[in-house]
Amino acid sequence: MTFSINNFNFDDTETSFFIAEIGNNHNGSFEDAIKMIDMAKEAGADCVKFQMRNMNSLYRKKSLEKLGDDLGSEYIIDLLRRFELSLEEHRGLFEYCKKINITYMCTPWDIPSIETLENFGVEAYKVASADLTNLPLLDELIKTDKPLILSTGMSELDEINITVNYLKENDAKFCLLHCNSTYPAPIDDINLAWIKKLQGIHKYIGYSGHERGINISLAARSMGARIIERHFTLDRGMEGPDHAASLEYKDLKILIDGIKEINKSIGSIKESKLSQGQMINKENLSKSLMAASPIKKGDKITKHLVKVASPGQGLSPQKFNDLLGKISIRDMEEEEFFYQSDIEGKREAPREYKFLHPWGLPVRFHDFTYYANKVEPDLFEFHLSYSDLDLDPSEYLDKYDYDFVVHAPELFTNSHLMDLASPDKSYRNISLVETQRVIDMTRNLKKHFPKTESPLIVANIGGISMDDLIPKEELYDYYMRFGDSLSSLDTEGVEIIPQTMAPFPWHFGGQRYQNLFVHPDEIVDWCKKFDLRMCFDISHSMLACNHFSYDFYEFATKVAPVTAHLHIGDASGVNGEGLQVGDGEIDFKKLSNILNSYCPKSSFIPEIWQGHKNGGEGFWIALDRLDNSI
Repeated sequence: MTFSINNFNFDDTETSFFIAEIGNNHNGSFEDAIKMIDMAKEAGADCVKFQMRNMNSLYRKKSLEKLGDDLGSEYIIDLLRRFELSLEEHRGLFEYCKKINITYMCTPWDIPSIETLENFGVEAYKVASADLTNLPLLDELIKTDKPLILSTGMSELDEINITVNYLKENDAKFCLLHCNSTYPAPIDDINLAWIKKLQGIHKYIGYSGHERGINISLAARSMGARIIERHFTLDRGMEGPDHAASLEYKDLKILIDGIKEINKSIGSIKESKLSQGQMINKENLSKSLMAASPIKKGDKITKHLVKVASPGQGLSPQKFNDLLGKISIRDMEEEEFFYQSDIEGKREAPREYKFLHPWGLPVRFHDFTYYANKVEPDLFEFHLSYSDLDLDPSEYLDKYDYDFVVHAPELFTNSHLMDLASPDKSYRNISLVETQRVIDMTRNLKKHFPKTESPLIVANIGGISMDDLIPKEELYDYYMRFGDSLSSLDTEGVEIIPQTMAPFPWHFGGQRYQNLFVHPDEIVDWCKKFDLRMCFDISHSMLACNHFSYDFYEFATKVAPVTAHLHIGDASGVNGEGLQVGDGEIDFKKLSNILNSYCPKSSFIPEIWQGHKNGGEGFWIALDRLDNSI
């Protein structure tokens, strides 16, 4: 098999092929897209790449109509609707690239987009990380007989191997790109040594970088990456999830000029683990198998009963053939996700639990009734999205004899991250307005849950930085601004409890640095100063301890006495957030002894990554493993 794009032959030359990924960084402006093509050409790029989506084909109807999807899906869909170019504009970009002699490439996110691009006459296709496992989409791309470039950023090794073997069996011409699909990608997660691992799987390997700066991409080239792909933007501060991980013109040109003047990057060949950011992006951007029409329990699952659509919160399209022929173990609505349990023929279910602490479940308005009919906890924690603030809770709720907690959104309209400590006064004021809306919504909820006199509001209060941690000597001013913000809010009848944070959280606008309520002594000191209690997020704090080399159990002993509420999940390393209880590094028996001694009345919920999937399967597993311990 040979691999070439236009006049670039990967067998005849050691020259690298550079792709300037514009994607949706034009923010819907055709004029800016043309400007970026010119700049990429001037910088020396071989190719510019865009993205094309048929929204009605790509997403299920419920997602497009915002009927109960997660915040991540809402956010992505809102951006895409605003920033997508028309088909006529895409054709105009293709023709312009031909005119100035730079390769036009595009990522089709769905089959109708492939058909459109074939009519253009494109030379090659890029396959997004989210679609590496999407065999139906790959089938259509293979039929074009065009070279394929596939990013691997959201896939485990076994998924990569399945797709590679599938492509080879079908005589596809392709190149694999090592990738970390977090925006921006933390340097510690990039693991450039994985390039060598991929070279053992396939001959043609490249690198798609989402890190800050250019050094890692230079190192990737030195390790044998034949294609280098980097996002390109006019301004890293623009709205949208990709800009923060993009290069502006100056650095783009420096990178392209320096591709052959690189230093090696040291890593280790180990199986790549998906970070929190990658897991979020994988589920928001990839696709799932779901019911094409209503299915009754006992029905045989046939091809016409299954469809592939985003988001990727259900069974991978790689499991398509494994699912066919199975007997449905449940009634399913149209566009309801399939899960591994539908293949195995059994599903996790709740039971009665016994805990020393008051306990509850995280819910949204749309799924509250489902969980209330399944179990009888002490409380429910409502995880609000920015869209939820526009809803009337009375349309979803009656009156109940439960306590409740509210989790404030961290992201609001126009990609605004909550930051009550920002030095930017105008930005901080927007956060204040949105936080007050959360408070007002919480007071409104009290009529549905009269048992709760002073409901807790869990909040990520801010103190965020883009490219590095804030120097310790500057943190005092950040805490004081938060204190000023807190005093300016009308908090009568509610209690705001900041959440303990990890130093490298992944927000929906990309990976950031978190600086406040991270360190144990600071947490205790500022709680006393502001008369605060905390939400002790177990997973977040374990990640912080791993990064700063703190003893986690000493951390817990210090923070537990100022804890009002707990989020319980496991953790690993510095980015392995929200793992299932028992699947990470935390000794929960040891931790439970501390919590039972120092905060015996604190309530808790299991906060497991996508624990609500498959009827709350992740919650039931976590509660089962915690039973009688806390």
